[in-house]
Amino acid sequence: MTVSAAAAAVPAARSGRDTGVEGFVEGFVDGDVDGDIGGAGLPGYGLGTVLPAGARWAEAFGAPPDGPLLGPEVDHIAGRSPRRRRQFTAARTLARRTLAALGHPPVPLLPGPGGAPGWPVGIAGSITHCDGYTACATARTTRLASLGIDAEPAEPLPRGVLALTASEAELGRLEALPAGQVPWDRLLFSAKEATYKAWFPLDPRWTGLATIEVELGVDATFTARHPHDPVPRRGRWTVHRGIVLTALAVPARGLRADKWR
Repeated sequence: MTVSAAAAAVPAARSGRDTGVEGFVEGFVDGDVDGDIGGAGLPGYGLGTVLPAGARWAEAFGAPPDGPLLGPEVDHIAGRSPRRRRQFTAARTLARRTLAALGHPPVPLLPGPGGAPGWPVGIAGSITHCDGYTACATARTTRLASLGIDAEPAEPLPRGVLALTASEAELGRLEALPAGQVPWDRLLFSAKEATYKAWFPLDPRWTGLATIEVELGVDATFTARHPHDPVPRRGRWTVHRGIVLTALAVPARGLRADKWR
């Protein structure tokens, strides 16, 4: 799908804005989400094209955004490398932007079990970063019980990683996908990461990526089966400005698991 065709498929309920800081975009997703969303990405709407309704998001391309750390966050990151401090600060800066969009005051966000941020009660969230990109997405748990996002450079996986994380069935499906600009092996890895992040807050048991089964669709969706989740989950992906982006959400109780509502 071309960028222009993808743009026509994005519901008007998706909103984003340039914050005035170079490479920094934030927004929200509301209403129903149906139809294909192009894997080529949309200018200024990278993460926003893969998130379900109810999510708030912020992403930054290029240099990580800076902002103040709160109380125990300063102590937690003290003594870490400059690179790790930049990553930590950028993620909290974006996270607090999304929390503010939900009407939540700024609070310290310390890593919990597994390294994920400890979100306030009533909030589901996920952060991700790779070289040149940082992002956060949050939602109220009345809409989404949990969500996971992942970002990876849009290039093939390092040698040997795919064999450690993909099943024989997944390897066979990768071979059948059309060759082109999408690094399917990296996308598969990213979709597994997003699935792991989405399910871990609900069932905090370590799960190897090789045990998470993912089927990629050329329509910018994927289906994930987590070994501790009886329900197959549907996620979305895009490739935007040299970054592979994936997202998967677990709807709140009572919402259909196969629809992004």
